[in-house]
Amino acid sequence: MMRKSLLAAAATALLCLSLANAEDPYVFYEWKVTYGTLSPLGIPQQVILINGQFPGPRINCTSNNNIVVNVFNQLDEPFLLTWNGIQQRKNSWVDGTPGTMCPILPGSNFTYKFQVKDQIGSYYYFPTTAMHRAAGGVGPISVHSRALIPVPFDTPADDFSVLVGDWYLKGHKALAGLLNGPNPLGLPDGIQINGKSGKVGEKMEPLFTMEAGKTYRYRFCNIGMRTSINVRFQGHAMKVVEIEGSHTVQNVYDSLDVHVGQCLSVLVTANQNPKDYYLVASSRFSKKELMTVGIVRYANGKGPVSLDLPSPPPKSAAGIAWSLNQFRSFRWNLTASAARPNPQGSYHYGDIKITRTIKLINRMANKDGKLVYTVNGVSHVPTATPLKLAEYFGVADKVFKYDIIKDSPDEAEPAKVILQPNVLNATFRNFVEIIFENHEKSIQTWHLDGHSFFAVAIEPGSWTPEKRKNYNLVDAVSRHTIQVYHNSWAAILTTLDNAGMWNLRSEMRERASRGQQLYISVLSPERSLRDEYNIPDNAELCGIVKGLPEPTPYTI
Repeated sequence: MMRKSLLAAAATALLCLSLANAEDPYVFYEWKVTYGTLSPLGIPQQVILINGQFPGPRINCTSNNNIVVNVFNQLDEPFLLTWNGIQQRKNSWVDGTPGTMCPILPGSNFTYKFQVKDQIGSYYYFPTTAMHRAAGGVGPISVHSRALIPVPFDTPADDFSVLVGDWYLKGHKALAGLLNGPNPLGLPDGIQINGKSGKVGEKMEPLFTMEAGKTYRYRFCNIGMRTSINVRFQGHAMKVVEIEGSHTVQNVYDSLDVHVGQCLSVLVTANQNPKDYYLVASSRFSKKELMTVGIVRYANGKGPVSLDLPSPPPKSAAGIAWSLNQFRSFRWNLTASAARPNPQGSYHYGDIKITRTIKLINRMANKDGKLVYTVNGVSHVPTATPLKLAEYFGVADKVFKYDIIKDSPDEAEPAKVILQPNVLNATFRNFVEIIFENHEKSIQTWHLDGHSFFAVAIEPGSWTPEKRKNYNLVDAVSRHTIQVYHNSWAAILTTLDNAGMWNLRSEMRERASRGQQLYISVLSPERSLRDEYNIPDNAELCGIVKGLPEPTPYTI
């Protein structure tokens, strides 16, 4: 039976709901993904463009909007986009990871449809296939508040997206080829801001223009491959107002660390002499020091930019302490009237009983002459049949096994590295504690799709249950990405209240591609549209599920 027929009953139920409750507004985009030639580091090279742009077009929307993006893949390789930090409530079908979707094949297209729910803040999208992120295909997502829900600051004069990240001169195909070898990819060659880089003293066009006396919002996202980056304005302070969808206590900073995958918003007031100023982005915790600058110009300003740059944060151990103290200074704004992220209603999350503790230890290893990265001794291997589809069609046992890692792994180095799909089976609506332990010599960043979590602690050393006394159980920021410094641990708390198959990954793209990721299966026992949407009728089927009869659709 065709899928449209199978979904008839569910469609009728949804129609009834739509008649009773008018749908929220739609925002439509049509994107063509192509190769092009640009010079992010001043040297022409192949990049991935969306509608001829890098960074790609901004998704500019309002809370509760329905987003429809028709993506045409004009590359010579399969392609997927994920919406980093957008929770995809009940809709992991379009999360855009290889574990949830079949890729968009060359010469074909796929229409993503999802809703942004109560996520007023700053996000971005990026490709999850191959090493495409190293070549571009990245763009910003800005979710604004509805008119009836005020935000805790005045409307800025303008709203700027700042996508900053490290960059390789090697092409993405060359980098992908190195993944099968015994060595790391090596250090990046530079840093770019919105697809451009600059050196102190050289002539360049401004990245942004401000008018004297006005205040502007800058949305910073680190879209790089592996490098934490510090950002700072020459002569201007930054007031942090939002981190990954949560309004924060409005502290003022001279410089800010933005770790890989993270986004935050600051307000900057043009209160200096009208002229040009540098925006500086420099590497953190990296063996090779990298830096770039861009011009921020005052309209009708006069006078050259000063060559005296603002000082960077300290390095080495002192630098980690500095960055850790900055993390601890970020606090959730509990008095803001705007909607807060999910889990819904958990404003007093410190009073919720933890039902499961999962400890994840990341390490690097060698397996049959190939460098791999592991989580609790397992290096995740992608499958020809997306995990979500295998589970939905009832053939999961032919594709993967659940829970091949332990919740409490041995501290000792695992004797054997396992190369398998890594899927945790989770209980719907459980409140869980996840501990990330980083035993490596470099900083790590972790991201959880489909959920926000409370980032309650980061500390040096190893985690023990006694460390819970150090958790911030009052106003930790609800977010979706957290850094873990080397030889340190981080703790998060979240309610797994979003049914679906969700990717928990290292945001370092090489690490994720070499196995440092897993999926969390959150199944609702009700099989109801209240908990999870049906598979979209335009979803591509691939692997062993292609041609199989489809399960009975969910109903109300």
